[in-house]
Amino acid sequence: MKKFGLLGKNIAYSFSRKYFNDKFENEKINAEYVNFDIPEITDFPMIITKNPALAGMNVTIPYKLEVMKFLDDLSEDAEEIDAVNVIKFENGGKLIGHNTDFIGFRDSLKPHLRPQHTHALILGTGGASKAVAYALKTMGISYKFVSRSPRKEQYAYSELNEEIILKYSLIINTTPLGTFPNVDHCPEIPYRFMTKNHLVFDLIYNPAKTKFMSNSKNHGAVAVNGHKMLELQAEAAWAIWNS
Repeated sequence: MKKFGLLGKNIAYSFSRKYFNDKFENEKINAEYVNFDIPEITDFPMIITKNPALAGMNVTIPYKLEVMKFLDDLSEDAEEIDAVNVIKFENGGKLIGHNTDFIGFRDSLKPHLRPQHTHALILGTGGASKAVAYALKTMGISYKFVSRSPRKEQYAYSELNEEIILKYSLIINTTPLGTFPNVDHCPEIPYRFMTKNHLVFDLIYNPAKTKFMSNSKNHGAVAVNGHKMLELQAEAAWAIWNS
């Protein structure tokens, strides 16, 4: 029996384990999917040693960047994004890092895009934000990051005003703010300047409707959560493991 798994920290809530084990049962695939919940990335090699049947892994926070130093090679996408969420175990024991987050985001965003969505604000600058930026780049949508500690060419949250919000009619939350159980949290942006021309996308999927989404919808925006993105990135990972 082939084994697949999720590498992360505090991941009992994980979407991936249920998704893949349901898939294996429904499609009669002789495989299992388990969580590898480790306190430090230095425990990663021990997982490989103890699980010789491993055929592929997903990677989630906080290890999407840290795991790269243990891999033999990266796909072009993962190299450009500088983050890995999928590991393929190739013949000979080589570990190749891939990124399917950008595929999941891109393909779940596309059906909701309208002609006015040409400029995007990316809230947050972590690993997930890099995949979002890469996807937007491939789609020809210009973007700016918003950060609590902005670098050059980035906005601080305190800088966001009516002019900026009106210009950037696509707003993507890549921060964990609002994730269960902290459902009363949300990014501090001036929601009052949003309009029906706005599309907001929250990478969070639990809860299904975050405070970020609710605040945006109250001002007419269309709001989408990250559930479809997760399904699409998971199927893209499955395709990589079986290629």
